[in-house]
Amino acid sequence: MYYSRLKFLLVCIVLFFSFFSFAQEKKFLFTQTKMGSPLNIIIVEKDSINATILAQQCFQLVDSFNHIYSDYDSTSELSKLYNGKINLPIKVSTALLDILLVSKKAFEKSQHSFDISIGQLSLLWRKSRKDHQFPSAAMVAEAKNKVGFQYLQIDSTNKTVSILKPSLRLDLGGIAKGYIAQKMIDFLLFKGVQSALVDAGGDISMSGAPPHSNGWVVAVNVPEQTDELLNTQLSLQNISVATSGDAYQYIVHDGKKYAHIIDPRTGYGVSFQRNVTVIAKDGATADWLATACSILPIKTAYAVAKQANAEVFITVLENGKIKPYQTNGFKNYWQKK
Repeated sequence: MYYSRLKFLLVCIVLFFSFFSFAQEKKFLFTQTKMGSPLNIIIVEKDSINATILAQQCFQLVDSFNHIYSDYDSTSELSKLYNGKINLPIKVSTALLDILLVSKKAFEKSQHSFDISIGQLSLLWRKSRKDHQFPSAAMVAEAKNKVGFQYLQIDSTNKTVSILKPSLRLDLGGIAKGYIAQKMIDFLLFKGVQSALVDAGGDISMSGAPPHSNGWVVAVNVPEQTDELLNTQLSLQNISVATSGDAYQYIVHDGKKYAHIIDPRTGYGVSFQRNVTVIAKDGATADWLATACSILPIKTAYAVAKQANAEVFITVLENGKIKPYQTNGFKNYWQKK
């Protein structure tokens, strides 16, 4: 269902499970494969049994959201939207309504570079990468003609959604992982856990810093690399961070690399070598901004991030050299040496 994200590598937080002398709190790590990638939960707790119960409840929460949002699951609530009649209001759950409303705001704020109505383009490029067959211009144009947020009518008062075009298909891959990661952190806070981190395939949300630390330490990949890291790291708490790049999913055509990140305005995957890291107040915002800032010109990406009260760090590979760009506030999150 979801776009694969260029993963952050968590540093100095996963392998150390020793007890703290003051509060006897411990970091407990739980991992399961969810939404097509490993999902990691780190809970700071005194009681291992309670931590395990909370982690299992979080995984169950993920499953419940996935059964609503997945476009791979033909029985999901999202998929059932396509089985309804055109122009007929369909009653939707609060969970689906909420993410659609958030996606609509993201579409507007991103200057239409983030668009969940790209489902037909997603299917086309997904198949192209699988078959190693670059689509023709006619195929791209046909799929692009089936895209348009204006064909999705959302009635928040009556909690209904109307599909206005029979070929419209939604893809929540650029927002759902971040949205769900945030919901898990919110759930843990409700349960009294003040320090936790959720890594949903590279979309990370966290609450307070672990005891005796200034924050959760997160490293960022070098552009075009899956394992090589930048020399500097981030120190974060009570915030979300997401990254986007083309190191994992792409297709090469005539010597040009097309990423899995699709520009809905052109119908093609972005072709410049860029890695984007976004720090935002919540997981959904960080997630969709990472996609939008991968598509937009750098100065425009800065402006969009500022409007969303977020910070962005962009690294571009030019002639074999890394060229960094960052908004003014991003530097405040680098770990002090």
